[in-house]
Amino acid sequence: MALHFEREEYAARLEKLKASMRAEKLDAMLLFAQESMYWLTGYDTFGFCFFQCLVVKADGSMTLLTRSADLRQARQTSIIENIVVWTDRTNADPALDLKNLLSDLDLLGERIGVEYDTHGLTGANCRKLDNQLQSFAELVDESYLVSRLRLIKSPAEIVHVRRAASLADAALDAALPLIKPGADEADILAAMQGAVFSGGGDYPANEFIIGSGEDALLCRYKAGRRQLATDDQLTLEWAGTFAHYHVAMMRTVIIGEPTLRHIELYEACREALDAITAILRPGHTFGQVFDAHAEVMDARGLTRHRLNACGYSLGARFTPSWMEHQMFHAGNPREIEPDMTLFVHMIIMDSEAGTAMTLGQTYLTTADAPESLSAKSLDLIIAP
Repeated sequence: MALHFEREEYAARLEKLKASMRAEKLDAMLLFAQESMYWLTGYDTFGFCFFQCLVVKADGSMTLLTRSADLRQARQTSIIENIVVWTDRTNADPALDLKNLLSDLDLLGERIGVEYDTHGLTGANCRKLDNQLQSFAELVDESYLVSRLRLIKSPAEIVHVRRAASLADAALDAALPLIKPGADEADILAAMQGAVFSGGGDYPANEFIIGSGEDALLCRYKAGRRQLATDDQLTLEWAGTFAHYHVAMMRTVIIGEPTLRHIELYEACREALDAITAILRPGHTFGQVFDAHAEVMDARGLTRHRLNACGYSLGARFTPSWMEHQMFHAGNPREIEPDMTLFVHMIIMDSEAGTAMTLGQTYLTTADAPESLSAKSLDLIIAP
């Protein structure tokens, strides 16, 4: 059995979930987020693109409803003992199979929490779910119950996080010698991802971002590659990934001589990041972190060039995003606590000047000052 943690770790997580369910007066939880299933049991699959559900009762018993293709996947990667398979067929309604399972588990008329806000429950499947269960039980939106538990990382998780951090640094080390005029983005991307794989890491939950020239102003991956010019800009956002735990980084690398605008925007990024790390500790909220970022950017006249968020929590995540629910945006009351892994990114995209600048780092929070998980400098990178 391929487990990334000791069984005692999973048992402790289940006890935390049971306590949260008691607090919310839930008789059961329907877990659709692959991250929740992985965190709770070790179950590792991309089969969540189809209908599957982990039913967790208040007494801690667990039953997985999935397809036949994931039966062995669940047996070999998780601690789940009870697995029920729904059958692929024309006009199949797996929500009916789930209803029958819940009936067998004596949950008729009970109060059941549901993870609605997840890529593991499509709109079509959600409609089937509600159609079958709204008259069967009291359904409660508990999309963030397990997500909140995952926010604080255990000592065992932090071991994997540190391994992911070393892979992120290795990816940057692999990229830098290749970044020069005439270099192909394809070679840079291959070197970065290859460094993660050769270091024992995994695919990231979303694609690495790479873009040069005008594409350096993009915040998403796009298909297509180009060669770097004599004077150019290259934006990279990537993550080291180990056991699905992510540590992200972001940099805009200047090829040739940086423009005055590049320097100006880098100084804004660095000032904002310094302002954030000064308060990235208990006693402050996620919203206050965003406010610190916005105050610096706005004072420099960069309001229309900045984003409306400046980072988010990271952890064990699955496609299509390595972002956890908790983000740094205005008004977020979530308090910072020790043992969170938080990615802070400064992103300035000046479309008028065609100039990009980014600076991103992942931190482990403590009782005091945050710890940078990367050993790399925050200085502006200027390639020859």
